Amino acid sequence: MAKDPVKEKFLSELERRYGAFRKLGTSQSLYELHDSRVRVYIRYSKIHGRNQAFYGLREEDLRQLEGHASVVCLLWNDQSEPLVIPYSNYEDVFTAIRPATDGQFKAQVYLDQEGIELYLAQAGRFNVEGNVGWTELDNLTKGGGIRAPMDFSHCQVQTLLGAIGTAKGYDIWIPTYDRPKLDWSLTDQFECRPVPPYGYQSVEHIIQEVDVVWLGRGSSDLKALFEVEHSTTIYSGLLRFNDVHLVAPQLRPTFSIVANDVRRSLFVRQLNRPTFRMNGLDEICTFLDYINVFEWYSRIKA
Repeated sequence: MAKDPVKEKFLSELERRYGAFRKLGTSQSLYELHDSRVRVYIRYSKIHGRNQAFYGLREEDLRQLEGHASVVCLLWNDQSEPLVIPYSNYEDVFTAIRPATDGQFKAQVYLDQEGIELYLAQAGRFNVEGNVGWTELDNLTKGGGIRAPMDFSHCQVQTLLGAIGTAKGYDIWIPTYDRPKLDWSLTDQFECRPVPPYGYQSVEHIIQEVDVVWLGRGSSDLKALFEVEHSTTIYSGLLRFNDVHLVAPQLRPTFSIVANDVRRSLFVRQLNRPTFRMNGLDEICTFLDYINVFEWYSRIKA
């Protein structure tokens, strides 16, 4: 069988950074780094139409990641840095869903301007922009271990999301009552839109209260909406998104629930309620955890 040049390039860089590794069992995709015992599961896809990559994650391979420091590395052609996802972040998600009849969990990666997203069939979308690069493997192999969730406040997360949107060239809307609490020790100060988005009929009041909105420069075109569910229920944020989606389904902005990583599996359960599946919200709503927000901002500022 011919060797995959993308995979071979990744393995060469893996060895350069972290030393020797070995294959696990008979799998052609599972490896373990000798020095740290970190397990690495590698999958590759070409980029298809609409900037999508498709992967099959074998259940039997994922089982060998359980209980170990481990990552899933998703590769594609012309990729500048790998997508390195800590398996522990998604173990509960895989437990809650079933593989297809071929024994694989079906996954897709969407390469969008608003952020790279991982889609898992039966579970939903997850923003993984902050997982691009070698940081996760650095943390696992160089003594950092599995990191505890970052303890950001609600307004600190709003600050980071506003700064990311500004760096991407969007106008930013943050409710006026939250603006005095933004934390400028985290980011450079950015300007918020002085007037709220308009032109959305019965849901204008809902949009005005969304925690962070990215808008097309100089317009009211909705590009991304973020609800930071720091202590409030994820269900309430999904209901607000659902109202906007029902009134303006043609817009299809990115809807993101932002919360601590421990609430990821709760997001999956709530999003898969029949009301959200029937309306199609499950196809366009993502989960974004605090660590990923911080790492996303750090990558943009680097």
